[in-house]
Amino acid sequence: MVKHVVTGAHYGLRDWLAQRVTAVVMAIYLLLLAAVLLVSPPHDHTAWKALFSEQWLRIASFLFFVSLCWHAWIGMRNILMDYVHATGTRLTLQVLVILSLLFYAVWSVDILWS
Repeated sequence: MVKHVVTGAHYGLRDWLAQRVTAVVMAIYLLLLAAVLLVSPPHDHTAWKALFSEQWLRIASFLFFVSLCWHAWIGMRNILMDYVHATGTRLTLQVLVILSLLFYAVWSVDILWS
């Protein structure tokens, strides 16, 4: 008798699509930021602060960071499910990844709106 062991949740298409969407969001943001910096490059801290005082740029930057965290989570979760076979170790690593990504997301909000 062959016993079939399922080690992952088989997210498949949803993960693939989320990876692509978050990558497109990040690419658009980077192109937008590059354009803004080419038009009026900030030369000192005051100019950088003035640039990021614009609400639309703060929101765009936050969307970039959320996309980055989501993209990283999907990638790390898939890597851990594929290569870490001990369930306890995999769960511990996944929790650490989630906590660190949440910390970075909260930190980005603090940076953008402080």
